[in-house]
Amino acid sequence: MIDRARVLEFMQSNRYAVVSSLSGAGTPQSALVGIAVTPKLEIIFDALKSSRKSANLTARPACSLVIGGWNSEQTVQYEGEAFEPTGEERAKYLKTYFEVWPGGRERMQWPGITHFVVRPRWIRYSDFDQKPPAIEEMQFPATS
Repeated sequence: MIDRARVLEFMQSNRYAVVSSLSGAGTPQSALVGIAVTPKLEIIFDALKSSRKSANLTARPACSLVIGGWNSEQTVQYEGEAFEPTGEERAKYLKTYFEVWPGGRERMQWPGITHFVVRPRWIRYSDFDQKPPAIEEMQFPATS
């Protein structure tokens, strides 16, 4: 049985992730991003529109992220679809993001700043710090 609450707690306890996307040439590109996580396991981060990740995710929204593993053997591997929220939806996501990253309000003044939300398609939580190791996977339906 998947312990969704444990996965959410772990994701929310980490402030950074590595996001990987594909360039137009099909080469993988990765970047460290500061994240916030919603109760629906959605990941929010900011980016400059001039960045490679922003161009990649706008053209090809499929991406993956790795959370954790810096100081332990606990990680989340995450595959999902990214989008840039707008209007009231954006305001809702920014509220969540600013709770974790209050300095993000100052970055709103930067030219070209944007925010991406990644909705999960597949998550694997691994905890090799315990014996036996805990490995849990979740699948999510595609959203339109």
